[in-house]
Amino acid sequence: MEARIREAWESHGCIPPDLKEQIVLEHTRLIQYIVSRIAVRLPSHVDLEDLHNTGVIGLMDAVEKYDPGKDCKFKTYAEFRIRGAILDQLRSLDWVPRSVRQKGRQLEQAYLEAEQELGRPATEDEIARRMGLGLEDFHHLVNQTRGISIVALDDLRGSNQESDQPLPSGNLEDVNAEDPFASLKSRELTSTLAGGIAALPDKERLVITLYYYEDLNLKEIGGILGITESRVCQIHSKAVGRLRGRMRSNSLN
Repeated sequence: MEARIREAWESHGCIPPDLKEQIVLEHTRLIQYIVSRIAVRLPSHVDLEDLHNTGVIGLMDAVEKYDPGKDCKFKTYAEFRIRGAILDQLRSLDWVPRSVRQKGRQLEQAYLEAEQELGRPATEDEIARRMGLGLEDFHHLVNQTRGISIVALDDLRGSNQESDQPLPSGNLEDVNAEDPFASLKSRELTSTLAGGIAALPDKERLVITLYYYEDLNLKEIGGILGITESRVCQIHSKAVGRLRGRMRSNSLN
């Protein structure tokens, strides 16, 4: 399919309608896979069929905007556009209650302030004490705010359908030209995020790596680490809280 897409561009300067239809059909499983990956973190009332339809729109957007002259495979570009469309749809739904978002910001701020004072990653006990909570209540708070992290790293890097910057250590090329100032800002944010990931406690960094880079789900990560899926989810949420606090602080400086 990749070769046919490039050949069509070379011959016609665009992708003809019959080939567009084939592209959509061949990438249906990719859309289903991306939806299933995102769905494991969503509440039950979110309509997955709607997300799938949004993914199709993202795929069609990729077909229209793909430039084979850039050093990027179509499947890589399509996956980014599909995921971006779905995450944008979730943001527009605003399915996380305002009270939960407020608690999430409080947690992020507690991580940021503690780690600035300590000069190292804060432990659960230290954050719980700072927030005036017992450890059990702290774990309950982390579980409450975990839904926020479904779009977490994409939000941190400013991802949307018009921004094609991958997570640090990704291999997606810049497929759309940017003005120099936007490009500089993007590189600064990526550098800050990469530094934040490197500074995470070992287990949190491993979970982030396995989830976002190795494309494993929470259950698979739990099997590797020998812990429950819910515990993996909790570790992921704490890691994202640290990263969001760091990125928020960087954006204000």
